[in-house]
Amino acid sequence: METTVAVRTLEDFQRLQEQCRERRDAVSHRVLVCGGTGCRAAGSVAVFEALQQAVSDLGLAGVEVRLTGCFGLCERGPVVVVGDEEIFYGRFKPENAAEVLRSSIVEGKSVEKLLYRDPVSKQSLPRVGDIPFYALQQRVALRYNGLIDPTDIEDYIAVGGYEALARALTAMGPEQVLTEIEHSGLRGRGGGGFPTGRKWRSAAEQPELTRYVICNGDEGDPGAFMDRSIMEANPQGVIEGMLLGAYAVGAHQGYIYVRHEYPLARRQLQTALDQARAYGLLGSNILGRGFDFDLEIVRGGGAFVCGEETALLVSIEGDAGEPRPKPPFPTQQGLWGKPTVLNNVETWVNVPEIVRRGAAWFKALGTPDSAGTKVFSVVGRVEHTGLVEVPMGMTLRQIVYGVCGGVANDRPFKGVQTGGPSGGVIPEQHLDLSLDFDSLAEVGSMMGSGGMIVMDDRTCMVEVARYFIEFLAEESCGKCVPCREGLAQALRILTDITAGRGELEELTVLEELAEMLGDSSLCALGSTAANPLLSTLRYFRDEYEEHIHDKRCRAGVCTKLTTFAINAEKCTGCHACPKVCPVSCISGKTKEPHEIDSDRCIRCGLCREACRFEAIGVV
Repeated sequence: METTVAVRTLEDFQRLQEQCRERRDAVSHRVLVCGGTGCRAAGSVAVFEALQQAVSDLGLAGVEVRLTGCFGLCERGPVVVVGDEEIFYGRFKPENAAEVLRSSIVEGKSVEKLLYRDPVSKQSLPRVGDIPFYALQQRVALRYNGLIDPTDIEDYIAVGGYEALARALTAMGPEQVLTEIEHSGLRGRGGGGFPTGRKWRSAAEQPELTRYVICNGDEGDPGAFMDRSIMEANPQGVIEGMLLGAYAVGAHQGYIYVRHEYPLARRQLQTALDQARAYGLLGSNILGRGFDFDLEIVRGGGAFVCGEETALLVSIEGDAGEPRPKPPFPTQQGLWGKPTVLNNVETWVNVPEIVRRGAAWFKALGTPDSAGTKVFSVVGRVEHTGLVEVPMGMTLRQIVYGVCGGVANDRPFKGVQTGGPSGGVIPEQHLDLSLDFDSLAEVGSMMGSGGMIVMDDRTCMVEVARYFIEFLAEESCGKCVPCREGLAQALRILTDITAGRGELEELTVLEELAEMLGDSSLCALGSTAANPLLSTLRYFRDEYEEHIHDKRCRAGVCTKLTTFAINAEKCTGCHACPKVCPVSCISGKTKEPHEIDSDRCIRCGLCREACRFEAIGVV
């Protein structure tokens, strides 16, 4: 890739944009290979190389194979999408390359055996738009995921990239950009949902003229990978959003704080930064308009608490990431004591599209108080795991059963955790809840960054609370006593309950600890830490009481409170359970009911997972 136009003015940019579009349009058949972390782990780079080789071997002119970012349907990786018809192939293998290209491009037909098969209708659905997982989504933040090569700035420009920046610098002043974001109703996608325009306004009105903008890419929630996928798939979109934010608030330096465990995201961002500078879209006198701005990547400190805005600032400054008291807020005194705007990846990547298409367009999406769309990473006991972007206001039921195909193996739905470790568990009675900032708060959860863990009837809610409290206790910086000591005590009590040592009065102690954490903790890690505990006590209190009174875990998760047994009437003697038992404690002849030796059983639950006849249960 070579720069064909030196981008010093708006006219230069327009010529470059035209050349980029001509180059993209000259491709007769485009083959897109998911290059996100998940698909790479499943072998997508080998698939990419095999497709390139097949193009050469078959002598296919005008065919371009591109390694893109995440397509979203992660459990079907490696994913390949072929041609303008967007034929979807999942779990693609290198040996499929020649057959697919020959059929799709030479013969003009899809390879039936490799197509996506809908688990409900059992029909093959060839096109991306036919698959419910995609058909029910509306992509704004993920608009270029799986569409462009994240290592090629010209691919981004060809599809509309940097149009918003050019418009802002040549036809809008900083105040107009700021007003557009205010009117859009964009709220921060990193957890708290604070109005983005209000945050920017606060920084812009400070008397101190040295200001900073920061992107929080430290995403540490278990099961969350929204920001990672955006940074990997569309790094230029994040950069353009930060350029617009810096222009609006008068900043000339910014930082992208990226989680230490995200090497591909850092690599894609660094490539994008280098290219943006080379093309004159980052650095000094951008587009000849006298606007200077540059960015630097900072590797995260490896602690969950560094996702908290003040702890993140301290980490960039070179100290251990510990929260600071607020006020003063970062927009007043942030990085090195200067006014600082800090938003997460998803927030920043929305900004260019708002400036390009207008505040009214964005405001029309979602709900009156939660405008736009939201990206969720849906994991757990659900048929289709992956990245989902839907308008604010869509219900949990529509996401779990519509977009994601329902609970895996048709098991009963039990609950869904939203908002990461600081979020709550929402039970079946609230499946029709509107997914927006305020509705989630009303039922004891939160939007958070967008993690969503679906749980079935084999999930123990006491253990869920214990797991998240343990995670937060380990990740607490320990600076404030309520968080440090309160989480430790809550973890001790929950551990006792899951081990059969719990006392009924300790449930009251847990509620008192939760109240203390919410009222007294220094930062959001501590003040929201009790949400998983409170929500499970609120909706699943009978499970806590059963653990304490009956010394029984109905889900079969807490090993000290679980005894597995085989129902002789349901057992067909298929011999599947003995094959997976790690301690060989299951006996029985083929086609005759089996038995479990409870004295030797280690309660791992593998036998129950292997049984197709629901013959193994908890007694």
